[in-house]
Amino acid sequence: QVQFVASGGGLVQPGGSLRLSCAASGRISSIYAMGWYRQAPGKQRELVARMISNGSPYYTDSVKGRFTISRDNAKNTVFLQMNSLKPEDTAVYYCNFFPQFGSWGQGTQVTVSS
Repeated sequence: QVQFVASGGGLVQPGGSLRLSCAASGRISSIYAMGWYRQAPGKQRELVARMISNGSPYYTDSVKGRFTISRDNAKNTVFLQMNSLKPEDTAVYYCNFFPQFGSWGQGTQVTVSS
């Protein structure tokens, strides 16, 4: 079973940027859609962005124009570039297949605060 490990989170001021990475323990075929998800305290986990092999990426409305999802299939890695961060982006971020399948793996904490 493929395991995912997200990294790159941290504490950033509003308006700042972070680039998250997610490494898979095994090969991820390019045909599989991949997604970034987040879970804020007291809230349900939500899909933030997803990328399919032959279509336009999807972003939830609250991050459109600020976040960009990308992937490097050769390195089995998925990225999330986050710009113009807002306090409401504070959450633990995870990556997984889309639709989500298997265990969530290790997330990375993103805290946006002044």
